[in-house]
Amino acid sequence: MCGIWALFGSDECLSVQCLSAMKIAHRGPDAFRFENVNGFTNCCFGFHRLAVVDQLYGMQPIRVKKFPYLWLCYNGEIYNFKQLQKQFGFEYQTLVDGEVILHLYNRGGIEQTASMLDGVFAFILLDTANRKVFLARDTYGVRPLFKVLTDDGFLGVCSEAKGLINLKHSTSLCSKVEPFLPGHYEVLDLKPSGKVASVELVKFHSCKDEPLHVACDTVEALPPGFDLETVKSNIRILFENAVRKRLMAHRRIGCLLSGGLDSSLVAAVLLKLMKEINISYPLQTFAIGMENSPDLLAAKKVAAHIGSEHHEVILNTEEGIQAIEEVIFSLETYDITTIRASIGMYLVSKYIRKKTDSVVIFSGEGSDELTQGYIYFHKAPSPEEAAEESERLLKELYLFDVLRADRTTAAHGLELRVPFLDHRFTSYYLSLPAELRIPKNGIEKYLLRLSFEDSNLLPKEILWRPKEAFSDGMASVKKSWFSILQDYIDQQVDDLLLEKAAEKYPFNPPKTKESYYYRQIFEKHYSGRSSWLPHYWMPRWVKATDPSARTLKHYKSATQE
Repeated sequence: MCGIWALFGSDECLSVQCLSAMKIAHRGPDAFRFENVNGFTNCCFGFHRLAVVDQLYGMQPIRVKKFPYLWLCYNGEIYNFKQLQKQFGFEYQTLVDGEVILHLYNRGGIEQTASMLDGVFAFILLDTANRKVFLARDTYGVRPLFKVLTDDGFLGVCSEAKGLINLKHSTSLCSKVEPFLPGHYEVLDLKPSGKVASVELVKFHSCKDEPLHVACDTVEALPPGFDLETVKSNIRILFENAVRKRLMAHRRIGCLLSGGLDSSLVAAVLLKLMKEINISYPLQTFAIGMENSPDLLAAKKVAAHIGSEHHEVILNTEEGIQAIEEVIFSLETYDITTIRASIGMYLVSKYIRKKTDSVVIFSGEGSDELTQGYIYFHKAPSPEEAAEESERLLKELYLFDVLRADRTTAAHGLELRVPFLDHRFTSYYLSLPAELRIPKNGIEKYLLRLSFEDSNLLPKEILWRPKEAFSDGMASVKKSWFSILQDYIDQQVDDLLLEKAAEKYPFNPPKTKESYYYRQIFEKHYSGRSSWLPHYWMPRWVKATDPSARTLKHYKSATQE
């Protein structure tokens, strides 16, 4: 995890512009570099480093003697860099996984480069010999990327929007800052003036397609066919492999543990693999919640079962409410459910940074979207429509859960790893017949649970624990976290303000006081940028007026069983 920033064709003084790069300093607390591009006085890179791999030679932009005309700034981890080295005979000059991007590009161009990378990434690649700039982002947008491109060819690129919104250009503030689309790369011509012109934007991977890099994967070809035993075995093999490849780190590994199925599976498999490769330190697991909340109790059970060094962070209501503004500033969104869930994740990340030496943090993000874990999937009209909804959610992850997970951890200089979004695992799961993937017997994620039933990785009551929305599970059963927030906000927003909300905010107008309150804070920091969120996250196929799972009729808390 780190922060990348670059400008091409700046009219303003670069030393003034580079102050904007400091807005993302939290993403890389270990080191900072600001570098001009030889021959292009108005082009530069800024880089904030979190040293996770190759402590000595990991600074960026990465440049190697073999390709003096290539400059690379990237944020991410490329898990198959060693396999690619073997397959193509690359000679690396550093231990940095991202160096493979330079070698792949030199060998086969940008399309092959983006398609062959197994990992999470957002990168800016400059080729001064051919005067090209390339931008690319991984399939699910696990690593963030924003850009601004003006009509006269000034380009700004940054890990977070906050590093671009105050850039000056031709006496005006840059307006159209937007997220770079996941699963895409863009080719831009670099003119002698340092300005750029976009040539093409290409989608290089869809979540349903098996990725090209399977050709050099460590897992051999899987047995074909959709009989249940084969499918269950393949799911276990691919998920374990997804966790194994993410062990690549020179810093301590920890794991978020809510006590739900997803984080519990990640923690159990992670601990098993850490023992296999003789990692010397114990796995630290982290749970947050109010006293005796469902999540804390379940997480404690899991930690005891797997034998992790468990940390409980007790959320106090006041602390949660006080964090709202800094959370919205970090997130760059005003989506209701994202903010609710982010407060706990932000505070547990703050605890990890202050109180422990764990830096690489595993979590269960992406599973609900992939394995149809949301409670409203019980109401899907057909398996086919449920499968379509699953794909839609995966495509929009970068606006919601993946955005939350990245910003709340990055705000405290932590690096997040999400094995459920492994390309090979997701493409396999999505290739299964729609009928196999739907909730069964009133239980969501039925197939995933069934696949691990005989593994003894988790206690049975955890493996089959009903879905608990993260922002609700960390509160008490008597009173949901969203109710606590709404009671506080009710005193902060006048009824008259809400009545006129649609006039003040015509795009995505707030319908509740809670929504209005979040929007006000968002506009304070990111005025006029409401289009970053195309729509609010809401359940489908149900008459819901609130995104919380606790408002749905199907909802059953673990204590009511």
